[in-house]
Amino acid sequence: MPARSDATPRALETLAPAELEGNRLARKGTWVVAFVADWCPFCREFLPEFSGMAGRGFELARADVTSYDSALWDDYRIDVVPTVVVFRDGNAIFRVDGRLGEGLDENDLSKIVRAASSPP
Repeated sequence: MPARSDATPRALETLAPAELEGNRLARKGTWVVAFVADWCPFCREFLPEFSGMAGRGFELARADVTSYDSALWDDYRIDVVPTVVVFRDGNAIFRVDGRLGEGLDENDLSKIVRAASSPP
């Protein structure tokens, strides 16, 4: 995994579904959002590494798709969790989908950090 910052990882904010309606994030700035489900072992393994990306100049949050009834599955065309989307000023600019039976790896995290850290 990419090197962690020295900052102690803090609890991730869980975004309300209303903040993610219409394939847009209702927040300004650069946000990296992990779409995760409590029942997913790859999500549970991924979240501590994801939280470790704090303090790199962008905000982190999670979107809970534990319920198959969540509209976020369809709104964001999620097939596998975890899925991570980088938003800049509300618009999705980058996405990495987990792989079935594997989740995400350190190469994926490196791509996420590069996308979130790139100039607008």
